[in-house]
Amino acid sequence: MISRGELKDVYFNKENIDTNVFPFSLPFFRHADKLTIHPKMTFFVGENGTGKSTLLEAIAVASGFNPEGGTVNFNFGTRQSHSALHRHITTSRGIHRHTDGFFLRSESFFNLATEIENLDIEDPELKNLNFPEPPKIMDAYGGVSLHEQSHGESFWSLFIKRFAGNGFYILDEPEAALSVTRQMAMLVRMHELIDDNSQFVIATHSPILLAYPGALIYEFSELGVQKVSFEQTQLYQSYASFFQDPSYIVKQLLNL
Repeated sequence: MISRGELKDVYFNKENIDTNVFPFSLPFFRHADKLTIHPKMTFFVGENGTGKSTLLEAIAVASGFNPEGGTVNFNFGTRQSHSALHRHITTSRGIHRHTDGFFLRSESFFNLATEIENLDIEDPELKNLNFPEPPKIMDAYGGVSLHEQSHGESFWSLFIKRFAGNGFYILDEPEAALSVTRQMAMLVRMHELIDDNSQFVIATHSPILLAYPGALIYEFSELGVQKVSFEQTQLYQSYASFFQDPSYIVKQLLNL
């Protein structure tokens, strides 16, 4: 559960910071003072290593989420790998208060699924005392262990079963386990949740998700971060170039 106003701005606090040290050496931190966040949909795009996931993680931690993902109620850690950036950003928020929230971090989703199973293990002492069985956390994810579903199905269960609406959802590469058709279906699901007063901040490499109408898109690069249109992103231009003549592009890449 989360009860905070919608995210409006993220400010970068640079006092007494060595910008030659990661993560403060990242171009977006060095060249920008703040990012404005859209009340419905904001995307971070760019090449690997430009800092989009690092910033997304910092926003999640600064918003009260567990660094490895989940809701604000999760408090587990398999390896402390998050950066110190969350201590050097300030967020401003609006008056609308979200009542749901989730941080999806694709690389640690397996750990999250394991934590859900661990929390749902029955206490044999309580069972012997005939206490009523409490509801399981897994029920909110479709009632089936996320480990007993394919990677894609477990992600899809999260979007369909767990996301309740009026939520603040931070997603790091949610397309990682989804087919093209499921990514299209995810557009529909995101739109349903946005119609139910939800706000998304997403780091992605998916041109399908990026096509969401009216989204605010920030492109991260070695030059910093800038606001761009869908068609201006390097992601869109690379896909468009490839599909214009895939045979030619492949031959050029393979020197055939």
